[in-house]
Amino acid sequence: MAEYLKNKGCPQKDSAEHEGYAGARRSFRRIWKERNSAQPELLEKILDRNNLNRAFKRVKANKGAPGIDGRTVGETLTYLKKENHNRELVETIQRGKYRPTPVRRVEIPKPDGGVRKLGIPTVTDRIIQQAMAQQLIPLYEPLFAEGSYGYRPGRSAKDAIGKVKEYAEQGYTYVVALDLSKYFDTLNHELLLNILRRTIQDERVIQLIKRYLKSGVMENGGVMETEEGAPQGGNLSPLLANIYLNEFDQEFARRGVPCIRYADDIVLLAKSKRASKRLLETSTAYLEGKLKLTVNRKKSRTVSVFARKYFKYLGFTLGRNGNGIYIRVHRKAWKKMKETLKQLASRRHVQNIHGSLDKIKVYMRGWLNYYGIANMKNPIDDLNSWLYHRIRMCIWKHWKLPRTKVKNLCKLGVPHETAYQAGNCRRGYWWTTNTVAVKMAMTKERLTRSGFYDLAKAYQSVHVKY
Repeated sequence: MAEYLKNKGCPQKDSAEHEGYAGARRSFRRIWKERNSAQPELLEKILDRNNLNRAFKRVKANKGAPGIDGRTVGETLTYLKKENHNRELVETIQRGKYRPTPVRRVEIPKPDGGVRKLGIPTVTDRIIQQAMAQQLIPLYEPLFAEGSYGYRPGRSAKDAIGKVKEYAEQGYTYVVALDLSKYFDTLNHELLLNILRRTIQDERVIQLIKRYLKSGVMENGGVMETEEGAPQGGNLSPLLANIYLNEFDQEFARRGVPCIRYADDIVLLAKSKRASKRLLETSTAYLEGKLKLTVNRKKSRTVSVFARKYFKYLGFTLGRNGNGIYIRVHRKAWKKMKETLKQLASRRHVQNIHGSLDKIKVYMRGWLNYYGIANMKNPIDDLNSWLYHRIRMCIWKHWKLPRTKVKNLCKLGVPHETAYQAGNCRRGYWWTTNTVAVKMAMTKERLTRSGFYDLAKAYQSVHVKY
């Protein structure tokens, strides 16, 4: 690998005269020497010491894995400080000689089957990409559509589903759910670079972005060229993905169509089923014709926003009752959460009660922070009782012997006769831990003091914010 990097570098040519790229016919050396007065020193702002330091801190906080060079964040910092390598890196970029390293291919399983391909850049490349993103985000934030929520400061998935609910209350009760096949892997480089040139006047920055897009992927020991796509895993990729699909957002905003997008999860809203079918046809034609993306026609559909089985957006769906329209957790997201809790509170796998309670607390705190916007008071109460029961069952099994069970029940204030009957009961764990004696000993207050995470209270404290 080291020999490859030393002798060959990146697979793309040094010249910017790559076939098919409009506006890139000048020599690369000439491009790099130009200083466009419309946007002076953008590259210099990217390479500013303070900007690079902020970028490093952000990369360090993300705790990412090493790239193909095997260097961790700490090792990269040591290397850059040694023998002025950091200054050499900046000068190499300024001269236009820097060549990004190919990304390392990693595959992670998807919840619904298949794999998601990630591209992990080296820590050095992540720092440079983050430095670029920090300077480019302020340029593009004012240009993004109002309905875009993914990878944007101050916006979240909860805001996106909240906007869908707002439109549903206005009568937009039919939705066109668009599914893009391998979106990050199919971005058209030529189209993306031409879109970037509308805003970025410093061609040196365009060429640096192009080099990252063309840096290649290392998979199974070999390096493959990348003719399309942006590696999902790079710090710059989310911004580039938003810039690319902003074309779609703005087009349908001009047509007066409510469009909500979180990264590549797109929904268009309509007031009738007939209108939603027309939208499905026109939006698919635009994505495939103008943006050269692939729409998964099997998964893309028109459906009512209240169809709990078929409408799922970012883990949420909508419901309605006498009080109006409300947000609810999709059944698949709820099922996945309950299965996780079942594993964390399994009497077969729990070795340490306090350790298990801590894991449950960490998991459910994160889950409620995301799904707390949904209306689920009664389901959460039922879940809380179920989880409380499972914790009692785990403790009961840890006590093992009947005499130990009787002894501990008596210590916790249970009359001896009642404790003896429960401790020597031959029924199963689930039945026994629902008896009066066990409930009397293991009250919710006692378990809460020991670290039990009361889901009902936690949900109320989170949901009241919405």
